[in-house]
Amino acid sequence: MNLQQFRFLREAARQKFNITAAARALHTSQPGVSKAIIELEDELGVSIFARAGKRILGLTPPGQQVLLAAERIMQEVDNLKKLSRDYAGAPSGTLRVATTHTQARYLLPPVVRQFAQKYPQVRLKLLQADPPQIAHMLNTGQADVGVATESLADAAGLRSIAVYEWQHAAIVPPQHPLARFQLTPGKLGLKDLARNPIVTYEAHFAGRGKIDAAFAAVAIEPSIVLEAIDADVIKTYVQLGMGVGIIAAVAVDPARDQLVMLPCGHLFGTNTTRLAVKHGAYLRGFVYSFIELLAPGWDKRRLEEAFA
Repeated sequence: MNLQQFRFLREAARQKFNITAAARALHTSQPGVSKAIIELEDELGVSIFARAGKRILGLTPPGQQVLLAAERIMQEVDNLKKLSRDYAGAPSGTLRVATTHTQARYLLPPVVRQFAQKYPQVRLKLLQADPPQIAHMLNTGQADVGVATESLADAAGLRSIAVYEWQHAAIVPPQHPLARFQLTPGKLGLKDLARNPIVTYEAHFAGRGKIDAAFAAVAIEPSIVLEAIDADVIKTYVQLGMGVGIIAAVAVDPARDQLVMLPCGHLFGTNTTRLAVKHGAYLRGFVYSFIELLAPGWDKRRLEEAFA
């Protein structure tokens, strides 16, 4: 057995058992990947893949266990590489942060600026995705840190901490009938919103689940005419008169956006943005620094205790 066989097996699983795609991702040949996995099967004496002719259907029961072991081995290899780089001199490398549009646009900019000033030799990648994709990126080693509102606390294989709390707001043009509620904070009701077409987030983003649950709890089915993953897109269509927007309040600047913001915390509750890492992954020194910039007070000692 060798590490290359484990690496090929892991990539084949990531590519949904498409060996050609796995070879392309690994910058090698398809026959080379197939041969390495067959040799691993021969050495172990079990079939890793269930096959129908030349087509791979998935993993066999022992293949599932082999893949789990290969994932653990490769994670430890990755951890050793990261550890050696931490002690090799000046911090350098790449920090990969998987996050949603709202966090990338409104939460992270000052953090990224401070981080870049502190670690000029570290390349930072922002990988925008929905929360389930973010969890997958962390678990497969494609991202070092994930930042999102939905689901990270419950995702298998991850450890997370709370970063900050926020609430939704409704947004309307200044001439809209609902703009009158600006003078009576907390009086806006679900029925008032439901009398209008609504423009809001797609199902997996920015607390959309709480919006749906609030309407369902009072047996109201709102007319959602447009869904988007991007708060700026939602604001654009609200400005065009397509409906009432419901977005994260942090994404609204009433003066810049020329929109009236109506706080909706009393309707949809409070949301928590969380930061997550893969359980057992070695975190380089600059990763701890990034986390502390994003969540002051979470130093290395406290994080190690929380992630243990």
